[in-house]
Amino acid sequence: MEQPTGVDWTVIILTCQYKDSVHVFQRELEVRQKREQIPPGTLLLAVEDPETRVGSGGATLNALLVAAEHLSARAGFTVVTADVLHSARILILHMGRDFPFDDCGRAFTCLPVENLQAPVEAVVCNLDCLLDIMSHRLGPGSPPGVWVCSTDMLLSVPLNPGISWDNFQGARVIAFPGSMAYARNHGVYFTDSQGFVLDIYYRGTEAEIQRCARPDGRVPLVSGVAFFSVETAEHLLATHVSPPLDACTYMGLDSGARPVQLSLFFDILLCMARNVSREDFLVGQPPEMGQGDSDIAGYLQAARTELWRELHDQPLTMAYVPDGSYSYMTSSASEFLCSLTCPGAPRARVVHSQAEEPQLLGTGSSVVSCLLEGPVHLGAGSVLQHCHLQGPVHIGPGCLVSGLDTAQCEALHGLELRDLVLQGHHVRLHGAPGRVFTVVGRLDSWERQGTRTYLNMSWSEFFQKTGIRDWDLWDPDTPPAERCLLSARLFPVLHPSRALGPQDMLWMLDPQEDGGKALRAWRACWRLSWEQLQPCLDRAATLASRRDLFFRQALCKARHVLEARQDLSLRPLIQAAVREGCPGPLLATLDQVAAGAGDPGVAARALACVADVLGCMAGGQGGLRSGPAANPGWMRPFSYLECGDLAGGVQALAQERDKWLSRPALLVRAARHYEGAGQILIRQAVMSAQHFVSTEPAELPAPGQWVVAECPARVDFSGGWSDTPPLAYELGGAVLGLAVRVDGRRPIGARARRIPEPELWLAVGPRQDKMAMKIVCWSLDDLQDYCQPHAPGSLLKATFICAGIVHVGSKVSLREQLLHTFGGGFELHTWSELPHGSGLGTSSILAGAALAALQRAAGRVVGTEALIHAVLHLEQVLTTGGGWQDQVGGLMPGIKVGRSRAQLPLKVEVEEITVPEGFVQKLNDHLLLVYTGKTRLARNLLQDVLRSWYARLPAVVQNAHSLVRHTEECAEAFRQGSLPLLGQCLTSYWEQKKLMAPGCEPLAVRRMMDVLAPHVHGQSLAGAGGGGFLYLLTKEPRQKEALEAILAKTEGLGNYSIHVVEVDTQGLSLQLLGVETST
Repeated sequence: MEQPTGVDWTVIILTCQYKDSVHVFQRELEVRQKREQIPPGTLLLAVEDPETRVGSGGATLNALLVAAEHLSARAGFTVVTADVLHSARILILHMGRDFPFDDCGRAFTCLPVENLQAPVEAVVCNLDCLLDIMSHRLGPGSPPGVWVCSTDMLLSVPLNPGISWDNFQGARVIAFPGSMAYARNHGVYFTDSQGFVLDIYYRGTEAEIQRCARPDGRVPLVSGVAFFSVETAEHLLATHVSPPLDACTYMGLDSGARPVQLSLFFDILLCMARNVSREDFLVGQPPEMGQGDSDIAGYLQAARTELWRELHDQPLTMAYVPDGSYSYMTSSASEFLCSLTCPGAPRARVVHSQAEEPQLLGTGSSVVSCLLEGPVHLGAGSVLQHCHLQGPVHIGPGCLVSGLDTAQCEALHGLELRDLVLQGHHVRLHGAPGRVFTVVGRLDSWERQGTRTYLNMSWSEFFQKTGIRDWDLWDPDTPPAERCLLSARLFPVLHPSRALGPQDMLWMLDPQEDGGKALRAWRACWRLSWEQLQPCLDRAATLASRRDLFFRQALCKARHVLEARQDLSLRPLIQAAVREGCPGPLLATLDQVAAGAGDPGVAARALACVADVLGCMAGGQGGLRSGPAANPGWMRPFSYLECGDLAGGVQALAQERDKWLSRPALLVRAARHYEGAGQILIRQAVMSAQHFVSTEPAELPAPGQWVVAECPARVDFSGGWSDTPPLAYELGGAVLGLAVRVDGRRPIGARARRIPEPELWLAVGPRQDKMAMKIVCWSLDDLQDYCQPHAPGSLLKATFICAGIVHVGSKVSLREQLLHTFGGGFELHTWSELPHGSGLGTSSILAGAALAALQRAAGRVVGTEALIHAVLHLEQVLTTGGGWQDQVGGLMPGIKVGRSRAQLPLKVEVEEITVPEGFVQKLNDHLLLVYTGKTRLARNLLQDVLRSWYARLPAVVQNAHSLVRHTEECAEAFRQGSLPLLGQCLTSYWEQKKLMAPGCEPLAVRRMMDVLAPHVHGQSLAGAGGGGFLYLLTKEPRQKEALEAILAKTEGLGNYSIHVVEVDTQGLSLQLLGVETST
């Protein structure tokens, strides 16, 4: 529903007829501003109509005056000045009259629609739809001025309604197509060929309506939407000081003026119509005024004289939206039900609701903001709103049931409602809150002159059936013409000795042989008519109750989404809970889900949601979400999780969390620690890969004999990120990778040997013969930082632990462990000729090489597939996380697809891709690496991706599925040996990477890619992106020198270099060298 850009409103005003409701609706506007439906700088005003029936014209004039007054004060003026309108964009929304099917009016009637793009989850009211239409459909492109929009209709407007605002002057009305039959009871515009309004007809004659018809046979309906330019708005505002129009405003009434009722369309706008003469205008009356005496007519004539003088010269045009639709929300229950249901739909429309037995909801029915427990039957075409019901409940077809909770369910047991409107209302009687329940028939008329029925039967039949008499409902002196549903004192509002319930009305449906007990109880109640009930409605309590029920069902939704592992994002719900001040119950629910989860994936996602709640509570302050998570205060809960005590860990986390809620900086740090807790659970899940790690005994090399492991780098062609835990075991991963030599060399390696000293000698360097850092570990204390990725030699230390050579938690010293098992120590060197952050999988491949060399030096052989899983385990011990694609790409030879299924234990399976003969050489001739000179920061990218995945952001979920699917398409392109197809795969893959990890494309890299684009089939940054190597498929073979010349002419690229690359068909190689003396 929401569009990327919209009108930046200066003021939004909501007019309402009840003084007690102003603060209620003011809060509703502010809530929508918090939800980002309204721009943050917009001034919001809920304004009471000066009198209950000043009409839409009077309410518009009063609202315009209030807006001008506030803007004048804001600008520093001490009097109202129209100058403040010159750059203002004002939206006036009229609440209108009471609505029999929603206590908060047509504006706050909830619709069975869901805005899946909204940043904050909320029930969608008609007001929300109209705000969106005005802000994103009708409003954009219009000049400064005043929009006026009624809220008593349902509108549909296309994304681009095609309204031109070139050289606009005066006022403009928006019209929608309607049938001639509909127009007989409605207003229509009569225009000329230029769109100028000539007349406005209300309930026009057949000839008048025919005159308005468009070529398609439809007529332009009066829709309740109009726009006034700044100049025309100034003219309208000027009338507020002219009697009797001053009586339309609070200023005039405060000065003692007599109220006047004006119509926006049939008074204010009608006087601008070109074919309307002054004489006809002055003697006319707006349809909303009804029949009045001559004194009122004379007063109105004086008001119309002022309007004519001020506005008649202003041009009035019509904008017709042929692809839009308009439907007035009448007081017909049948029409209202039809607008909220989908007749013929195969299933119920269930929105912001939780139903335990959804199969019991009838076809075409509608359920909005409800919690349905147990067997709740809903008939076809019926509507449930704002109800918490516990079955068994049976609601038949043609019903509207609203505002009931579990306390009223017993009254429904054993009944089947049909063609009824049953509503629970919040009221305030003499200051005391209470509940009132009303029942009417679907076919009953709310019009004074309508059909004389109640509960779908004639009054005489109703009296005969129930024993109620007309004197129970109306005073004896009430004229027969006024004895209607609106004035009948039917509805109990107070019982002498107990609380009221639906049974106080439902007995009328089927009076029992109870000796008149139900009738006597009804007569004993204080009862009001519908008209008398309206001023007693407690709209604040109504909206608060709806909000409470929405969050109750939202908590059930959150629990279900997590426990059922659904790919639905809870982030909009989290935003709603935080912004509306109730994160506590959501945090408690997430704690319960995490503590009771039998699946580490469910628990980890629940903890990630807690982190999102805390981050949202920080409100964008307090620092970045990514950061350290090792504060001593959190170590106790972490230790529970490490030991497998999930329930104890979650409880301890919650206890610690309570200490970190006081300010944004603490909230952000707490969120980081919850993500750290989630990482523990991910680590435990990935550790299941150990099931597939095994070694075979081999001849123990002689002391001093080097075991050398050499590996190619890897280039990922598709599917990256899908191999990253938890995606690898929640979604299932598939990555196509190539083992590659860079400039003819296998750039990654390790060597290990036994030494007589019971110590560990570690060395790391850029080449096998050039070690830049050397470390000696004499004791277990020297190994304690093995799980700190930035500590010197941590990867090598973790290698010894994961290989089972050293037990770091043992009470036996390092010296004794080494002497007992191996008779001495080990020396382990690793090297990489690639720059740090290359994106070519260096660290994981290096871990594989180190493990392979060390295990062989210890007299064990590890198969390549076992080594892939061993690296997964090692990286979890090291706490760097990461997926499996790097080691698959670099340890296994050639072109292959690695896959993992959506299950635990995590197992990686590899398929070699067979390509046409000669294609590998062709690929070598066209594949190049370009070092961008930018260092990649993969860890923060990884944290962002995991955060987005756990939040199940729709774009990320869809993209993750696309990554897996795209891998199979890429594999097929390799099998066909098609470079252009592979180029397309690379281009698509890079777009997928950018969607997965926004910010992974530095500007300098984008510039480089743009320069290279004409010369390549496709290109992508390696790995996660953000820097490192760019790899590309050139259109012509052997293009290294040509591309170097092209890049040399491009400014601002930094320290780049181009490298030849070729597919490696060997993969990991192990070699035993001669004996050397340790140094």
